[in-house]
Order: sequence, then structure tokens, then C-alpha cells
Amino acid sequence: MNISLTPALEKYVQDKVAQGLYNSASEVIREAIRLLISKETVSKERLDMLNRDIEIGLNDMKNGNYKDGHKVMKDLISRYE
Repeated sequence: MNISLTPALEKYVQDKVAQGLYNSASEVIREAIRLLISKETVSKERLDMLNRDIEIGLNDMKNGNYKDGHKVMKDLISRYE
């Protein structure tokens, strides 16, 4: 597989190798891909959690298990005035 990088990205990869952080450009690219996979996994997990929380909230609302936000704020303001 061959890949093309912009001059700025190519310099970045070469700098990492020159700094001794990696033994080759391939190592830098592999690490970048691993990080991308990790980022995508974390993003998906967060989205899944958000969707679960939304579903819980919607189910609570359907069951009448919620509080009026305006009333809650009014009560909090009154309590701390």
C-alpha cells in the first residue's frame, strides 16, 4: 500500500522519526491509525451512552417521572435568596 501525505504531514512524520520516538515512518503511521481507531471507538461508546440516557429520560417522561424545570429553578432561587 502506498499513501500520499501533504508536505506538512510528511515533515511531521519525519520529525517524529528524527526525534527517536519511532524507528520508521511506518511506525508513526501505524500509531496514528491505532489512535484514530481508539478515538472512533470512544466516540461510538459515548454516543451509545448518550442514546441510552436519552431513552431512559424519555421513558421516565412517559411514566410521568419528571419535574417541571421552571418550578425547580424557581424553588432553587427562592431557597438561596
